[in-house]
Amino acid sequence: MPKLNNISEIRRYFHRNEEPIYFVSATNFNLLGIDEWVKNFKYICYLDCYDGKHPNVFCPSEKPHAEFQSIEDINNYLLQHKEVIDLVKRRGGKPKFVFLMFDEETERLVGELGGEIWFPKARLRTKCDNKIETVRIGNKAGVPSVPNVLAEVKSYDDLKKTCETAGIGHDLVLQSAFGDSGHTTFFIRSEADFRRHEHEIVGQGEIKIMKRIDCRGSAIEACATKQGTIVGPLMTELVGFRELTPYRGGWCGNEIFATAFPPKARQKARDLTFKFGEQLRKEGYRGYFELDFLIDKKTGELWLGELNPRITGASSMTNHAAFAHADAPLFLFHLLEFSRAQFKLDVDELNARWADPDMIDGWSQMVIKYTEDNVDIITEAPPTGIYRMRMDGSVVFDRFDYHRRAVESENEAFFLRIQKPGDYRYEGADLGILVTRGRSMTNGFQLNERAKRWIHGIKSQFAARPLPEVTAGPAISDPAFKIL
Repeated sequence: MPKLNNISEIRRYFHRNEEPIYFVSATNFNLLGIDEWVKNFKYICYLDCYDGKHPNVFCPSEKPHAEFQSIEDINNYLLQHKEVIDLVKRRGGKPKFVFLMFDEETERLVGELGGEIWFPKARLRTKCDNKIETVRIGNKAGVPSVPNVLAEVKSYDDLKKTCETAGIGHDLVLQSAFGDSGHTTFFIRSEADFRRHEHEIVGQGEIKIMKRIDCRGSAIEACATKQGTIVGPLMTELVGFRELTPYRGGWCGNEIFATAFPPKARQKARDLTFKFGEQLRKEGYRGYFELDFLIDKKTGELWLGELNPRITGASSMTNHAAFAHADAPLFLFHLLEFSRAQFKLDVDELNARWADPDMIDGWSQMVIKYTEDNVDIITEAPPTGIYRMRMDGSVVFDRFDYHRRAVESENEAFFLRIQKPGDYRYEGADLGILVTRGRSMTNGFQLNERAKRWIHGIKSQFAARPLPEVTAGPAISDPAFKIL
């Protein structure tokens, strides 16, 4: 196979790809649009967000299964489904698989299908995903975390003693090794705060205990390749907005726009991400990853928040930015890294070009969860497609589409429906994702009025009925995992 020497040749290589590649997940949200760049790329999903209208999304019929406890459970269910197995066998070739999340059971099932997983091994990903290990990797790379101490917590008095020794005060943020979207992040300022979360802290092994700072969240995605680490743009994060999520500290969206942060902060984030990616390569990890940076509002200092060694909820933003259409989506370089194709890239030149503000256009996405503390059954749900905001601020369905690029102005938005009629609606359930042009936050990083109107307009199109009185309550609880 000849060496691929430039972006044009890499794009052509995937345009002619003959090997089937599958993204298996609850939805295709994380890799929206990649099928348009890669021939023979298909999505295998548990949820049909498009009512059968997306040409490259395959959703097998529902069959009995144990209650899902994780994304990995969903993927393993799909890989054992006869309709999925038949699809993979029918399409032939040596299938390649990519996932949002997977485990060693997933690896075994893919092996039974005669396929390959184009990601590092599950064991290595789990090791890197550990928030305690992230701090250590960052330290080796010269990427500092918020002043912290890593220790097991046995009691509130024990926590106070540990913090006094470390000199980080008593206004704290605690994180356990694994968890997302605010589920395992605890804000502790008093013994009463500690008591509320004691069962989630004590006995959980080593905990990341951080000094609490007044900061803004940000996200940046990158890809560690044999030619070096390719770095995307720094994005804002929407965190903890009650209109979108019931979880304090919970991620609920992103914005991407050229002036999101001062040039110095953007460059610092890119430099630190590159360093972290180069250290990940030394650890044996390669491919796509995302870093959260905490930016101190007072000093402007950047601190490492956490690592996601995978694609994430922000990936659809990164892979549809202007630079992605000018060159190639970041995820294409991940596929390239695992394809065994020989390639040559000037990573420094590519990173410098992607840092140009002209290569970034303005978009935002909001993940809309159900925020009320009750359970009911959905009877009506707005379909996936393009919505329009009228002059009076009301929101109406305009037309079906499965691509956000169909959004023509800030008065239009793309909504990807997650929950459908017949589903239980409960606190924390994902209703859908709303993608708009322009910003969803003010310069003070609060939801702007336009975003609030969009959220209200979409939520108001859901209807539900109460559970039957004879029902003791569904066998359902707020899942400790996000499907996005």
